[in-house]
Amino acid sequence: MAVISVRNLKKTYVVGDIQVHALRGVASDVEQGEFLAVTGPSGSGKSTFMHILGCLDRPTSGQYILDGQDVSKMSKDDLAKVRNHRIGFVFQGFNLLSRTSAIENVELPLLYSRDHIKGAERHKRAMASLEIVGLLDRSHHHPNQLSGGQQQRVAIARALINNPSILLADEPTGNLDTRTSIEVMDVFQRLNIERGITILLITHEHDITQYGTRTVAFRDGHIVSDMKNVNRRMAKDELAALPSREAAEAADAAAAASVSAKLAAG
Repeated sequence: MAVISVRNLKKTYVVGDIQVHALRGVASDVEQGEFLAVTGPSGSGKSTFMHILGCLDRPTSGQYILDGQDVSKMSKDDLAKVRNHRIGFVFQGFNLLSRTSAIENVELPLLYSRDHIKGAERHKRAMASLEIVGLLDRSHHHPNQLSGGQQQRVAIARALINNPSILLADEPTGNLDTRTSIEVMDVFQRLNIERGITILLITHEHDITQYGTRTVAFRDGHIVSDMKNVNRRMAKDELAALPSREAAEAADAAAAASVSAKLAAG
């Protein structure tokens, strides 16, 4: 069953006297429980596509059906409800408040909720979200006390706070090194496989697309390819094959010490 269905989706931006055609008649379905990786060069339309699916923007024309409902006919209040309760967002820049602890960052969507959730319930749900991403022991750390990968996992926990059925992630590994990227992709894959969350992930990186169940490529506002990932990469297996983070850091330190010693010896 398609949880997302778009037909002849078009988006045109007017910049002065110029019309920019970001989407030029896109049609696609996303099944419940899929992990869709969306790729393409800058300006190809992939981010516009995600913003429309996330109800952050409206198409110029075309149809967007979400869980059987025509999004184009929803009021602003209804769109806000969809964003708050059915869709979680994860961004490249983490977007964490620097003077706020991890658990307080995760609680933020509930503070702005119209459901008026009490503090004890907010705390309980935030702790549960942090446990899902493996950061329960970092709940009171501030962003500057966390690594880049840990900050992104806090951002994922924040996106999970309202138990969304869909996660939209825009370049979530763009600021991370290779190992940390694999760790973050492991979190996304576990959410997809174990919890059945539908994931749509935007990325420039070809290797990251291989963690999804399907890859869609955009160019010039069109979908130019759409294929299943037959040999899907599994982050869990890749992490198991790598040395532990502690061992890797110890090896790096030993190598640096060796170089320093050689330089000192002339």
